[in-house]
Amino acid sequence: MGGFSVWDYVVFAAMLLVSAVIGIYYAFAGGGQKTSKDFLMGGRSMSAVPVALSLTASFMSAVTVLGTPAEIYRYGAIFCIFAITYALVVLCSAEIFLPVFYRLGITSTYEYLELRFNKYLRLCGTFLFIIQTTLYTGIVIYAPALALNQVTGFDLWGAVVATGVVCTFYCTLGGLKAVVWTDVFQVGIMVAGFSSVIIRAVIVQEGIGRIVNDSYYGGRLNFWDFNPNPLQRHTFWTIIIGGTFTWTGIYGVNQSQVQRYIACKTRFHAKMSLYINLVGLWAILVCATLCGLSLYSIYKDCDPWTAKQVSALDQLMPYLVLDILRDFPGVPGLFVASAYSGTLSTVSSSINALAAVTVEDLIRPYFRSLSEKKLSWISMGMSLFYGGVCIAMAALASLLGALLQAALSIFGMVGGPLLGLFALGILCSFANGIGAFVGLITGFVISLWVGIGSQIYPPLPERTMPLPLSTAGCNISISSNLTTPTENPLTTIFSTQAAERPVLAEHWYSLSYLYFSTLGTLTTIVVGMIISLLTGGLKQNTDSKFLLTKEDFLSNFSWSKSETAEKVVVLNWKTSTMVAEGTDNPAFSHIEMDEASDKNKANGLHI
Repeated sequence: MGGFSVWDYVVFAAMLLVSAVIGIYYAFAGGGQKTSKDFLMGGRSMSAVPVALSLTASFMSAVTVLGTPAEIYRYGAIFCIFAITYALVVLCSAEIFLPVFYRLGITSTYEYLELRFNKYLRLCGTFLFIIQTTLYTGIVIYAPALALNQVTGFDLWGAVVATGVVCTFYCTLGGLKAVVWTDVFQVGIMVAGFSSVIIRAVIVQEGIGRIVNDSYYGGRLNFWDFNPNPLQRHTFWTIIIGGTFTWTGIYGVNQSQVQRYIACKTRFHAKMSLYINLVGLWAILVCATLCGLSLYSIYKDCDPWTAKQVSALDQLMPYLVLDILRDFPGVPGLFVASAYSGTLSTVSSSINALAAVTVEDLIRPYFRSLSEKKLSWISMGMSLFYGGVCIAMAALASLLGALLQAALSIFGMVGGPLLGLFALGILCSFANGIGAFVGLITGFVISLWVGIGSQIYPPLPERTMPLPLSTAGCNISISSNLTTPTENPLTTIFSTQAAERPVLAEHWYSLSYLYFSTLGTLTTIVVGMIISLLTGGLKQNTDSKFLLTKEDFLSNFSWSKSETAEKVVVLNWKTSTMVAEGTDNPAFSHIEMDEASDKNKANGLHI
């Protein structure tokens, strides 16, 4: 395979340069970052569309760009059922979690845990988030860099350090506004990268009909698999039920996502940003699916993975790009730029969220004398610090790749119980601190038990159901010149023959990975409710502003009343209401408000 030309490096450098320039612009635009609110929350003045694109971008890491097409190539297009899952996730986030978080005007989601339960639960949530996110960013930076490097010879550490430094640079200078606007730019690059591959593949295969036809006869269009067995990796039910819980944990309560939609100027904008982002998610899913089917159509007679041309599945996309686009200077560079855009957008939102959580949960409550100006400097310092941590984690990933991957999948199980904890607080008025804590711990224990079990005894192929690949049409002598991917150390330590797999491994540990989160969430909620009832939860009096009320739901249908009322909390609201009624849709009436300035009323009107 041909290497990279100068033009490819130029395209890649241009992407980094534009991202950096956006950061510099927002560091000085509008008088710069005066307060920590400006830095971490964009001064709560963002509008729906950029935030929506930003949510889409950070959800889509390079793992999506390289991994999803390979997933479809190997297991078929059943992955598309996630389109329904995304719709459910966005609905849950926008109608259950968003109204409460937005009304309380919080910066860190874990602040809610202290308001609703106690400060120990808040610290639990904060520390779990920090550990999980740093692990995740390390892998997100390193894994794609490795895949691209092995296929294209694109400089590995040059790329890792360059992306890490640029990312830290614009996060530290521009705060949330820079993160959001660079994400908007990066979504564009990602779609461009995908499109270039799809268009070229369609030309190579002489029309999209042939791609669909090949996929159909290769069994890749396996959309409907209604097998209710929870042990099978992907079926309609595992994706709809398990996927919804897994992703709601990310969209509904994860700081990196919540922080952005709370930064919108009105609640209407916040909800719109989630619903518009859904369209983005669908578009990306369609692109990735088409890429995966093109992969299959082009390599159906000669699978590069079995033929040892690539050493791992996520190297298939770069391999395809070099194969079909090598005559077009700069286009392979565009694809690499799109993969790295995925990395940048994910890492930047993680850095910003980590800074927010650290400042809001670990610094502000204990150092009350700090001025806003100082806090904004501290927030910048934290961004710089976490940027360094993320690059360090990437270096660690290069040494302990498989171990970190295992650690991450185990920490991914943290999402389930945490989601359960928030759901308990928002939906159960009688849940109390003791119940919540015991529920959280029980949920953890169960999730970790299944999770670590499944790391030690990976599920057998009849559970994961990979589809057949062929090397019949290959005219190359099979010689491997690539390093083989490292084994999972946990599996090697306990390397057991199939005969020795315990009964638990056959049933309990083979649970579809999508159900881990579901299990954690449901355990936490059920245990939390029981313990709360036993410890006198019904006697406590919970303020309704911490709960989801029916007004939150009904306010969707009576915009004019609720939105206006909600916007003008601090101002003398009778006169403002009159003014707002006169303008266009009150949802967009241009009254900026600083909720925090009046603590008692910061929670909206008690309807």
